[in-house]
Amino acid sequence: MEMSQLAIGALAALAVGGVAYALAYPLLSSGARGEQRQKALIGSNPRNSAARQAATSQANRRDKIATSLKELETRQREISKLTLEKRISQAGLDWDKRKFFVISAVMGLVTGVLAFVGTGNPMVGGLGLFVGTLGLPRFMLSYLRKKRIAKFLNELPNAMDVIVRGIRSGLPLNDCLRMIASEAVEPLRSEFRTVMEATTIGVPIGEAIMKLYERVPVPEANFFAIVINIQQKSGGNLSEVLGNLSKVIRDRKRMKGKISAMSMEAKASAAIIGSLPIVVGVLVYGTSPKYIELLWTTLHGKIWLGIAAGMMILGTLVMRKMINFDI
Repeated sequence: MEMSQLAIGALAALAVGGVAYALAYPLLSSGARGEQRQKALIGSNPRNSAARQAATSQANRRDKIATSLKELETRQREISKLTLEKRISQAGLDWDKRKFFVISAVMGLVTGVLAFVGTGNPMVGGLGLFVGTLGLPRFMLSYLRKKRIAKFLNELPNAMDVIVRGIRSGLPLNDCLRMIASEAVEPLRSEFRTVMEATTIGVPIGEAIMKLYERVPVPEANFFAIVINIQQKSGGNLSEVLGNLSKVIRDRKRMKGKISAMSMEAKASAAIIGSLPIVVGVLVYGTSPKYIELLWTTLHGKIWLGIAAGMMILGTLVMRKMINFDI
């Protein structure tokens, strides 16, 4: 009896499995046959083959662009490490480190002697020596660097327009760059002359222009170098891209001007607030010197004077952070 029940159950399971297979097989086979028909149609139709080749070419181009962007990002991180040699080069000076240190020592000595002669206080003379040696030369480098970069940014959109017009009229990119290197104003002329000198000794044009961003580390120069580098590796409409980039740079410059005009009132208020304690201290010292001398002749006065100076520096830094905007 038990054997017959087992046999009946096995036959029933086999029957159910056969029915399920019979119902599912047409669906599976139709899907497989549909895929085979699609592959056959794609392989036999020349339009589909051309579309597949175009898609493959576009995918390869995207891969090249992604690889180029990764290389540029890695190089940009290396460029961000600003050394003394780069600061001197970006300021437009042909000094070396030894000459810079000699000039710093001379400036510190002159500043220290003038401070000592003017006040007769050795501590003030030492402070003047310290400021003249470490502060003034770096302030000078920073000022010259900002001034040179501002001139470069003012002329870079015009240089891009020259390249766009030259390419649209049939000139190669090297001739357009050579025209800028010979006819543009400084510092654009010297920077592009350096680019052309690098290309004459065998450096690829994309790599030579990437060196431009190392000498002028601003986003606009980086955008320009990225566009040229990607176009050299993967192709594209360079005139259209540079035209759009020139428009973007001009819009950024216009936005900077608007922000500077809108924040001028806040900057004037910050300057007045920051200079007010110093002016009041000088006026009080001129009228009642004995009254204010307690700040640097007594211990409590020195403590409170140090606290006030620290709070003034902190407040000035906070106001500077509030009125400066990065675009």
